[in-house]
Amino acid sequence: MGERFIGMFRQPMAVALLLIAVLVVLAGAGWAVYQTQVPPPQPIEFKHNLHVGLGVQCLYCHPGAWRGQSAGLPTQSKCWGCHQQIARESSELDKLAAYVEKGEPIPWVPVAIMPDFVYFSHRPHIGAGLNCETCHGDMSKVTVARNPQVMNMGWCMDCHRERSQGDPERLAKLLDCQTCHK
Repeated sequence: MGERFIGMFRQPMAVALLLIAVLVVLAGAGWAVYQTQVPPPQPIEFKHNLHVGLGVQCLYCHPGAWRGQSAGLPTQSKCWGCHQQIARESSELDKLAAYVEKGEPIPWVPVAIMPDFVYFSHRPHIGAGLNCETCHGDMSKVTVARNPQVMNMGWCMDCHRERSQGDPERLAKLLDCQTCHK
């Protein structure tokens, strides 16, 4: 039986089918990885560039960055605090008004999600003097939020190495597995 199976792969058609199957699997894996980097559709197209251009600070809408793992997403009452005073001239503001009228939270979809096995807190990064733009890019040039780069362990470790500035004690702390994996 085994010899017959191996003999089958000596036929050009069997080899071609095997190569096609491998290519399909690789293409599917590539598509899946690509999908993890595509910004998700949001319930309201929030124009970061407009708000940043008006001088709204990141921490006004994302106050959780001061304290914990999640920066938080703005509530409809936070948005409505400013927008109730602005004439509704866009369908996006009409969507916001509808959430307010129904008393429903805006179902924002987080863009930067860390895996469950990663502990991340904005607080030490802010304490180290990093600006939001360091990781999230220049939001004054972005309409809808997306990650400007792939956020993964290698990317974080490269930054930790760079921030250690040749200090071996600091490097050991920043590269210690327990720093990010609790």
